[in-house]
Amino acid sequence: MEQIITITEEAALQIKDMMKENEEENAFLRVGVKGGGCSGLSYGMGFAHEVEEGDSEYEQHGIKILIDKDSSLILKGTVIGYKQSLMGGGFTIDNPNAIASCGCGSSFKTATNTGTPEEC
Repeated sequence: MEQIITITEEAALQIKDMMKENEEENAFLRVGVKGGGCSGLSYGMGFAHEVEEGDSEYEQHGIKILIDKDSSLILKGTVIGYKQSLMGGGFTIDNPNAIASCGCGSSFKTATNTGTPEEC
């Protein structure tokens, strides 16, 4: 299966820790995009237990990843990382398809998909 996103080693370690804390070691990591946010599209990550029709499925750093068909086109080439700072840590998402994003960094739009923008 073609790799759609890349998860850095730092992000993978964090995801594995979260899976362990939530007793989700056997789950998939579902990465997707939904309408909303001030720029029109928002990222989503969570744990899933079932492969749905149209999902792309592959593995990186020992993490089983699922991405739905619609999100695959928007996320192609995206790198998910993890940065630690004095204020704590958080995931970073570098999507080469995003042409605009909002100040919060979690909402964006692409040249072909403006999503459903909401009030900031």
